Amino acid sequence: MWLATFKLAVRNLLLHKLRSFLTVLGTILGVASVIAMLSVGEGSKKAAVDQIRQLGATNVIVRSVKPGANAQGGNNSSSSAEASAVLTFGLKHEDLRVLEGLMHADGGRGSIVKHIAPLSLFRKTASHGRYRIENARIVGTVPELQPVKNLQLDRGRFIDASDLSDLANVVVLSQGAARSLFGFEDPLGQPVLLGDGAFRVVGILRQQASGNEAAGQIGSDDLNEDVYVPITAARSRFGELQRIVSAGSRTYERNQLSEIAIAVEAEEMVPQVAEMVRKLLSTKHKIDNEYEVVVPLELLQQAEHEKRIWNIVLGSIAGISLLVGGIGIMNIMLATVTERTREIGIRRAIGAKRGDITRQFLVETVVLSTTGGLIGIFLGVSIPWAVTHFVGIPTITSTWSIIVAFGISVLTGVIFGVYPAQKAARMNPIEALRHQ
Repeated sequence: MWLATFKLAVRNLLLHKLRSFLTVLGTILGVASVIAMLSVGEGSKKAAVDQIRQLGATNVIVRSVKPGANAQGGNNSSSSAEASAVLTFGLKHEDLRVLEGLMHADGGRGSIVKHIAPLSLFRKTASHGRYRIENARIVGTVPELQPVKNLQLDRGRFIDASDLSDLANVVVLSQGAARSLFGFEDPLGQPVLLGDGAFRVVGILRQQASGNEAAGQIGSDDLNEDVYVPITAARSRFGELQRIVSAGSRTYERNQLSEIAIAVEAEEMVPQVAEMVRKLLSTKHKIDNEYEVVVPLELLQQAEHEKRIWNIVLGSIAGISLLVGGIGIMNIMLATVTERTREIGIRRAIGAKRGDITRQFLVETVVLSTTGGLIGIFLGVSIPWAVTHFVGIPTITSTWSIIVAFGISVLTGVIFGVYPAQKAARMNPIEALRHQ
């Protein structure tokens, strides 16, 4: 009986192909928009979350903050017409020693901190032969930075303990810096000039995911252009006082440490360690805006929450089009019932029951909504692919979004098809036969 009803429903719908297509058009667009919007939302969510994960979900980052120009202190005048000033700000070596005490803090299962890695940022010209990088970002650091920031080596080695103790003039290049300084030449073992000092290349890092400050580097530059040297050698060769030359003036900055990265043993201990860091540093700094504490786990949770809300909003907006499509189906089916009143009367007169009439019109409605859902799935999957391929915006089409969109389309067809089907079934057979 169901198979016969299905064949009859398809035959009736094909009698009016254009009307049937226009009826399911709202469902097609609704399903496609739900899948496409959720795919774009999931893609943007993953991109944002991946950038934050670059810092590590179990890390706590403390960064120096440069105050405004009006916060300069230590004004030293010279005989020249240029103004000279020394701006001292940010984290100090004493802060590092205080935070290293967290390595011995016991969280009930041993030390709650695995690694602490200080970083000092310097700006010098890097050169090799005819290749130069003006104002290159030179990061003085320690071996612990590699596991803390998850730096992957392509060749060679990273900075080790002997480099720190020997103040070795060794350098580890990121992929971008290696290409800029050596082109297609093998950098390992080659000399590099950083400012006036000669350093030997001992390692090359793999390509890192680029991003903004939330992606794990100091400042907003691409971390694939960074140059890593032992922090002891950096202090000895470059000093802590850096000269900043601008139009008509000459200023000096003293910043002992640009960043301190702390790797926590367990994710659940991150909020506790972050609070301990804030309290310890507040006792050493009278001005809170000299530093900032960045907790990637908090940023990650906030980003996931915001993207979840964004997906709900996108899904709701797209769901409205599905509702409109369902209303369109009900409207057409009501018109169909009126149009086929005499047919209904004849079927009732020769023995069809109310259930048979209800089933016939309900199956037609479900066929319409299911067909629209299947076409909408194809269109909804194609749109994100086109957006990624031609625009470059990352998208992720999840299975659950397809299932939800298709399920809602079928459910909408059933819900909006019940009333027209019941209306057709409740018709009086005698009055239906008289209908012209």
